[in-house]
Amino acid sequence: MSSPTQGDRRHGHTQAGQGASPAAPLAFPADFRWGAATAAYQVEGATNEDGRGPSIWDTFCRTPGKVLGGDTGDVAVDHYHRFREDVALMAELGLNAYRFSVSWPRVQPSGSGPLNQAGVDFYRRLVDALLEAGIEPWPTLYHWDLPQALEDAGGWPERDTAYRFADYAALIHRELGDRVAHWMTINEPWCAAFLGYASGEHAPGRREPAASLRAAHHLMLGHGEAVRAMRARHPEHRLGAAVNLYAISPASQAEADLDAARRVDGMQNRLFLDPLLRGRYPEDVLADLDHLGFASTILDGDTEVINQPIDQLGVNYYSRFTVTGDPNVTAQAVSSPYSTVSPWVGSEHVGFVDGGRPVTGMGWEIDETGLHEVLTRLHREYPPVDLYITENGAGYDEVPNGDTPIQDEERIQYLDAHLRASHQAITGGVPLRGYFTWSLLDNFEWSWGYSKRFGLVHVDYTTQRRVPKDSARWYAGVIRAGGLPERE
Repeated sequence: MSSPTQGDRRHGHTQAGQGASPAAPLAFPADFRWGAATAAYQVEGATNEDGRGPSIWDTFCRTPGKVLGGDTGDVAVDHYHRFREDVALMAELGLNAYRFSVSWPRVQPSGSGPLNQAGVDFYRRLVDALLEAGIEPWPTLYHWDLPQALEDAGGWPERDTAYRFADYAALIHRELGDRVAHWMTINEPWCAAFLGYASGEHAPGRREPAASLRAAHHLMLGHGEAVRAMRARHPEHRLGAAVNLYAISPASQAEADLDAARRVDGMQNRLFLDPLLRGRYPEDVLADLDHLGFASTILDGDTEVINQPIDQLGVNYYSRFTVTGDPNVTAQAVSSPYSTVSPWVGSEHVGFVDGGRPVTGMGWEIDETGLHEVLTRLHREYPPVDLYITENGAGYDEVPNGDTPIQDEERIQYLDAHLRASHQAITGGVPLRGYFTWSLLDNFEWSWGYSKRFGLVHVDYTTQRRVPKDSARWYAGVIRAGGLPERE
């Protein structure tokens, strides 16, 4: 991975050692949410306890060759049993909000029918512990762990799954709505649809391009149906969805590169933003996908359902893409989720090129200016909605040294830069109301298994011992100060 400059190293080291000084901070709003995020399958473990049913990720992890090292989420970081310890860590860091996901198969094992009370009670205990610690709970209802029974019936490519999701959302909302006011329905529908059903890199591991597009639409439809059901019960609640967005740059101003950037932006960003916020799919994207019959999936009234009024939009941001459409250009080996999917969705000549930026341990290019670009674009081009950064962070290969906290200066640099970009957006009028770093804890990183670490807190996967990293102490200092110091 690339290293920061010496000057950046000095800046990161100063902040890691001293925390953010309140003397002359770049101040964030007083009511800003300072949070961290996790997902159920990545942290909970206890996959066979208290009536939980199997999910597509349980099945996927047991398919040879699908997950690095044959890792599974069976134990993960044992958050199911250690959540009180984890809530205490959150309080120590000064978090005022925690984004987690509800495991659909834990609370409704078959994806339909009555709830599993033991599963519901776990989330009741978690929410109560958060509230007792003064931390606002932010549940996400779907973070990719579809009950296996629904996948056996066809999964997200089947329209019925959207209705099953809405039923489940309404039931959980009924159970927790007396103590939870902020809700996210779907997390990163792009990943669920295209990594799950097009490239096969994520559960359920299917490689069916037309089915992946049906899945994308039904995820959006499920969101809309869920919002409608939840709004009817508690109209005062704050409802929304979280989408993974990227800044997209053409490799040049050549026509082929500009069209490649349009295609990638259409599939990555606008395919989800436009129906959510404008009530329609982009015409150019529909034309791009005509050969796969996508338009026939969209029934009369669907886009009106998807376009339910929402109160908040979650932005998951990690990187920028630089793309070319010239088939004669040999694209560099760039780690990009989209690069594995593009041939399936009508972008055969799209290539991803090295933008010359530093990268994280995931191989993802670091570009905080892209976050500012994404936030200002949302504010400028779409109807007004409160924005929250619901995921932002950096994964690295980290080796602990006994009980010595990990000195993760590169992560500090990443977070510092992206928070500065966030502050710049706020001063420019963007209604950014909160920031949730990914992730609170090192955890199961999907097809990467346990090989990559994103956490503020190091977890020894053998003993489950938690040790805050330097980045955790740095972030706690930022929260105490309510902002960042001016750069020297």
